[in-house]
Amino acid sequence: MFALRMEEYRTMVEDFLDAQCVAADEPYARLLDAMRYSLTAGGKRLRPILTLEFCRLCGGDVHAVLPAACGVELLHTYSLIHDDLPCMDDDDLRRGKPSNHKVFGEATAVLAGDALQALAFETVLSAPFAPERALRCGQILTHAAGHAGICGGQQLDLEWEGRSLDRGELMAIHLRKTSALIRAACLMGVAAAGGTAAQADAAQRYADALGLAFQIRDDMLDVIGDEATFGKPIGSDKAEKKTTFVDLLGLAACEREVVRLTDEAISALGLFGGEADFLAALSHSMETRNK
Repeated sequence: MFALRMEEYRTMVEDFLDAQCVAADEPYARLLDAMRYSLTAGGKRLRPILTLEFCRLCGGDVHAVLPAACGVELLHTYSLIHDDLPCMDDDDLRRGKPSNHKVFGEATAVLAGDALQALAFETVLSAPFAPERALRCGQILTHAAGHAGICGGQQLDLEWEGRSLDRGELMAIHLRKTSALIRAACLMGVAAAGGTAAQADAAQRYADALGLAFQIRDDMLDVIGDEATFGKPIGSDKAEKKTTFVDLLGLAACEREVVRLTDEAISALGLFGGEADFLAALSHSMETRNK
């Protein structure tokens, strides 16, 4: 069941995204090409899948929520383009391909990210469900995108680069830079379905634990991963003098922490009962991912 539903969701997301940013004969075709280059470069599509599944769990229509789910992926893609810029993390490889700015130049990469962010909110607000639910989804995504979310996390990452950080400081970065958008994806699924406060609380607790487990696994892969599989340079955090969870805990303890956080995430889903089996399986699949 897990594999079938995962494939169904992934196909829905890929088909929707594939219809975006088609250049045609527009005078700004190069901008659309840059947007599409990063948007269709592959990826796990974890965030939109979480939105779809939480909507289903809360009794909503996964087809109606699809634009909102893909809006999360549009915003995530913008953040990756900007993350890779020389003035930010200065990475030349993303998802196994040259970073956007290496192909289109820094200026167009900045514009592509800006345009994807705008398209994300346009897409969310166009979702065919009750306007108040679409508005709530937009509010959730806005909060995750701004100073309290990924932008704030990136600012801390920049300011603290080269410093030896403690666990609290590292978590302050990644609860914003990584977990915020995962949290938004889950909460948007609940909101789109008109879910309860208890369901939203469960979704948030699940997302925060899953987001930290995801980041710790990312830090592990930056040490033990294969660049061709991981899709980005190995050892880039060390080269940029960034503190990671591997630095603080060591690889073995990181592995145990990923297992603990995964169990914590799954425990948060208790009120959904057996209906949460897909999310439990998805969480376990993140424990041992290699990309």
